[in-house]
Amino acid sequence: MFDYETLKIIWWGFVAVLLIGFALMDGFDFGVGMLLPIIGKNDVERRIMLNSIGPTWEGNQTWFIAAGGALFAAWPLAYAAAFSGFYVALMLLLFSLFFRPVGFDYRSKIADTRWRATWDWLLFVGGFVPPLIFGIAFGNLLLGVPFYYDGDMRLAYQGGLIELLNPFGLLAGVLSVAMLCMHGAAFLITKTNGALAQRARHSLIIAAGVTVICFAVSGLVIAKQVEGFRILSMPDTNSAFMPVAKIVSRANGAWLDNYSHWSWLWCVPTIAFSAVLASVFLTIHRHAVSAFIASGIAVTAIILTAGLSMFPFVMPSSINPNSSLTAWDVVASHKSLGIMFWVVVIFLPIIMMYTAWIYRVMRGKIDEQHIVEHQHSAY
Repeated sequence: MFDYETLKIIWWGFVAVLLIGFALMDGFDFGVGMLLPIIGKNDVERRIMLNSIGPTWEGNQTWFIAAGGALFAAWPLAYAAAFSGFYVALMLLLFSLFFRPVGFDYRSKIADTRWRATWDWLLFVGGFVPPLIFGIAFGNLLLGVPFYYDGDMRLAYQGGLIELLNPFGLLAGVLSVAMLCMHGAAFLITKTNGALAQRARHSLIIAAGVTVICFAVSGLVIAKQVEGFRILSMPDTNSAFMPVAKIVSRANGAWLDNYSHWSWLWCVPTIAFSAVLASVFLTIHRHAVSAFIASGIAVTAIILTAGLSMFPFVMPSSINPNSSLTAWDVVASHKSLGIMFWVVVIFLPIIMMYTAWIYRVMRGKIDEQHIVEHQHSAY
């Protein structure tokens, strides 16, 4: 069996895979939801959009559940701190997600224009709010979250929803929304034809432009203005210890330390920029599947850029840096990580193969004829 330090690194990777999987699989569902009332000009087009994701969106959302379960089991301290510090934001996230299953089930039940238009905008909320909240939350992780552990190791949080809505947090939120809107538009291009597909192409180009700008500005702000976190000393990483056992400092540019130590990491943000531009290029030249793959690579690289900048920090503390949670001290016991490792190794490939099979079965474009022929069964 792996030693404790190795398992800690492996589980950082597992959590990253689950979060990226959620962003990739459910991300284009969010993107389609955002675009639903904007590029869908009539009821048929909006039903085409809904039917492009209708058969698979529930399966995609299980990545979110899996990521939450992994946080609870492998990173219990981060799970507790996040659900305390981001409680109001997470409740808003939860309530916005409610609109998706209800909207899919009830939108087409009544052939009334106002009824369907209302659900279209509620599905828009269900697609727009979660990426915005996730982006704002991640932006605040880079800034540091106002929590600390007292002498009895009780978690105390000092802050609220308003404090999360700072300029950098909102910039990260816009980046997240634009990134997944681009991904959703790329997916729609693979599933639709005609005028709807053309509007999806225009949407991808606009969203890609916003993504590149926000990603570049975020990088400059992190490099020049944001105080990152740096571990000065801590116990042996192969041992179990509490978060307050280490000494952490803050300094401008500290989030670039990993890129300074391992220069090859610069290929990750480079890939992010290149993949966004490639998605635009491939979209213009009508290579739909390749454009979708490029947008997926862009989403992956953007998330990895932030994660690699923060490593090993998971949830830094802006009040007491020594209380910051890292991949070394946020984890469950050695035995727990070892047991869950084999669970993931066995079941994650099965889930991925099953998901690939589902998308192979569901491949192909959705058109108006499909909606007409399935009036009572289509979304």
